[in-house]
Amino acid sequence: MNRILTALALLCAYAALASCARESAEPWTEEERLLVAEGEGVMRVLTVEDTLDLAVLRAPSIDLPVKEIGSATFATLAARMLATVTCPEQDGVGIAAPQVGLNRRVIAVQRFDKPGEPFEVYPNIRITATHGPEELGAEGCLSVPGRRGNVMRSRNVDIAYVSPRTLKDTVESVHGFTAVIFQHECDHLDGVLYIDKLQ
Repeated sequence: MNRILTALALLCAYAALASCARESAEPWTEEERLLVAEGEGVMRVLTVEDTLDLAVLRAPSIDLPVKEIGSATFATLAARMLATVTCPEQDGVGIAAPQVGLNRRVIAVQRFDKPGEPFEVYPNIRITATHGPEELGAEGCLSVPGRRGNVMRSRNVDIAYVSPRTLKDTVESVHGFTAVIFQHECDHLDGVLYIDKLQ
């Protein structure tokens, strides 16, 4: 019963957040459509070593209207983000849209907490709560090449997003290392890099 009440409370909280976010959500710009459509497969990963890249990495990201999450442009972006994070040159466990040049609230995360450890894409995502004590752990980032450092993160988070499959608001609790990945990638959507949080 407590789990059901908690899930309902999370869904209500997300619904309030989502209604505000949807009011400011904007359709794809022509520039964004071109960026997603140009080339095939792997996208260029922006890095802190380039000042123009850094401006994108430091900018806050905005939601997509739900109808855009059902679009061919979104499907192409999702496929290309997955191709990018899994390519041998990157070999990451997560990636955020700003890292490929789009200030949209979209991330891809490897779900180590699920059978087969699949990569999944999460549009309009937010972390709605963290639980329990934070733990120190080593992190790296595709956009900060050649560096690693220790960051304090919670091992239990609640997330809310729009399901790309159903286009419905969805809430979920995530635990362990996967929760750390979600926090790292969601930071990107607010213009925050892990190097800002080094211990």
